[in-house]
Amino acid sequence: MSPTALITGVTGQDGSYLAELLLEKGYDVHGMVRRSSTERFDRIEHLRDRLTLHQGDLLDQRSLVDTLRASRPDEIYNLAAMSFVAVSWVQPTLTAEFSGVGVTRILEAVRETCPHARFYQASSSEMFGKVREIPQTELTPFYPRSPYGVAKAYGHFITVNYRESYDLHATSGILFNHESPRRGLEFVTRKITWHAAAIKLGLATKLHLGNLEAERDWGYAKDYVEAMWLMLQRDEPEDFVIATGVTHSVRDCVAVAFDQAGLDVDEHIVVDPQFVRPAEVDHLIGDHSKATRLLGWRPSTDFESLIRLMVDSDLALLSR
Repeated sequence: MSPTALITGVTGQDGSYLAELLLEKGYDVHGMVRRSSTERFDRIEHLRDRLTLHQGDLLDQRSLVDTLRASRPDEIYNLAAMSFVAVSWVQPTLTAEFSGVGVTRILEAVRETCPHARFYQASSSEMFGKVREIPQTELTPFYPRSPYGVAKAYGHFITVNYRESYDLHATSGILFNHESPRRGLEFVTRKITWHAAAIKLGLATKLHLGNLEAERDWGYAKDYVEAMWLMLQRDEPEDFVIATGVTHSVRDCVAVAFDQAGLDVDEHIVVDPQFVRPAEVDHLIGDHSKATRLLGWRPSTDFESLIRLMVDSDLALLSR
């Protein structure tokens, strides 16, 4: 019998890479998708005939119970969330509902329908926010600096709470920023690589950015979904920081992307105050030594290779 996995947020960047990985490993893969007026399945189009999709929503308890009963998963990966930090200031209550209370809803549904399933919660480095120590580990206190970070901290702690209260196999992966050619255009790395390609091809002239000195620990999404899977293969549920342990600034990202496209940076960059966050996170850099020690995981794609790969992908995309 092949194992069965359910991925919420299967149409997102991480969901699509995770679905690919699990299919390669012989899983029966189910995905939960939200009913919306514009269905977007482009990231999983090449997998559609190999996935079983269910309509469900983290805002609707009944749909979660129905989805779990229909899919009967051995492993559940909760990747659905309000994923864009900037939007969380515009829609703070909705962000709290999805990324905070929504986690409680799905944990309640798991407890009711499949308490023996293994559960993965997508936690975030944004929970560290105004960092208390550098680098950040599983024991670093949280100080979130956005409604997104606050909601993720709730989702994280409710997962810990259900693990300790109800003996669920529930694990949180505290993932630092992870990018890929499938990243949404609203995220700064993809915004940069897309514009580098567009300017190169004569489709754009300027790239408007906020704080060029903001630094992040950026890794490759494809590497990071492997860590999610490894966490659920352990008999002992624990939380893990997944990161590269190296930071780069937005300015570094621009330099690599424009170099790959063969462009002069200074001619095309405009610093625009509208893209500066109300509260910036200071110095996010993760220590992945626990994941390396207990999971045998380490990042295999460095920052420069990742950005060059994304530019090449966007050049190919826009050339079509």
